[in-house]
Amino acid sequence: MKLTYAGKTKDVYALENGNVLLKFKDDCTGKDGVFDPGENSVGLTIDGIGKANLQTSVYYFELLKKAGIKTHYVSADIENATMEVLPAECFGKAQGGNGLEVICRLVATGSFIRRYGEYIKDGTVIPNGYVECTFKNDAKGDPLVTAEGLEVLGVMTPEMFKSMKEQTLKITRIVADDLKTLGLDLWDIKFEFGYNNGEVILIDEIASGNMRVYKDGKIVDPIQLTKIINNR
Repeated sequence: MKLTYAGKTKDVYALENGNVLLKFKDDCTGKDGVFDPGENSVGLTIDGIGKANLQTSVYYFELLKKAGIKTHYVSADIENATMEVLPAECFGKAQGGNGLEVICRLVATGSFIRRYGEYIKDGTVIPNGYVECTFKNDAKGDPLVTAEGLEVLGVMTPEMFKSMKEQTLKITRIVADDLKTLGLDLWDIKFEFGYNNGEVILIDEIASGNMRVYKDGKIVDPIQLTKIINNR
């Protein structure tokens, strides 16, 4: 294996068969020793969190596979915290990863309210879901970008965007319905997509730190959420 990129929470290796190996770490983003998926730097290490995040991702990737949705997932070794995935060309410009983040919102909250709070109340349900994209750029505050903007900038074609949006809504509904069986409500979730052999497919991970989930009106901590999902 050849190390191609050392990320904050995962290392990326090139395999001889042409696929890619992701090695999940116990390093977490956070600040002052407190876990925070919204932070941009590693702030602490939690023993076993790498395996736990991988286990959560594998569960959902397998669920999507059963639903007929193709992703980059091939196989995983939970004990060694590794996942083999298909190679994919990333959208946007970011070393070692995808420069484009795709968010699906089922309930208005967070940055959505900070931007549009004069038009909608925090906690308002968005019946059909709302998909938006941002460039991963800390210096510029992860700027929003429209479908037309992505086309003008040469990031993706309208057809690619349509496929990505449709998949995002389907995947979000599958995850939300699954969480509902655990008495949990999904408010929003973040994804990354790539381009493989002419297809737009879901890449990276589907971990608790990438979703905002509530139970009985209170937000569920990502670490606790991981335990709930994995110990069902």
